[in-house]
Amino acid sequence: MPSIAPWLVAASAAILLLLGLAHLLFTFSGIKLLPRDADLQGRMQAVSPVITRQTTMWNAWIGFNASHGVGLILFGAVYGDLALAHDALLFGSVFLLALGLVVLLAYVFLARMYFFRTPFRGVVLATVLYVFGFIASKA
Repeated sequence: MPSIAPWLVAASAAILLLLGLAHLLFTFSGIKLLPRDADLQGRMQAVSPVITRQTTMWNAWIGFNASHGVGLILFGAVYGDLALAHDALLFGSVFLLALGLVVLLAYVFLARMYFFRTPFRGVVLATVLYVFGFIASKA
């Protein structure tokens, strides 16, 4: 009987991939990531961060959100592919398994500290599925 482990890790990866795609979509369209206070957006568009005058806080905000979405997509795509097409490589590599867990735990921490309920729950679910996939691979 084939192992369920690759499917659990793939499900974990799919959650992050979907969260990343949604985040990227919300970054460049709609109003979901806009400040509720229009004056704040105007100030962000006018003020630069201390590190440089070559950008504005608004451009940095867009860039940070876009790169965050891309990072989630990258994790989801790479670990989904590893789980489904290269499971022997993934489950045979302590480094890849540990790296995936560390990244997921970092997202759990960040989501708990700085995000809101939906991404936090999604990342926790992805982490639980990943851990169950790891356990199932050792059974």
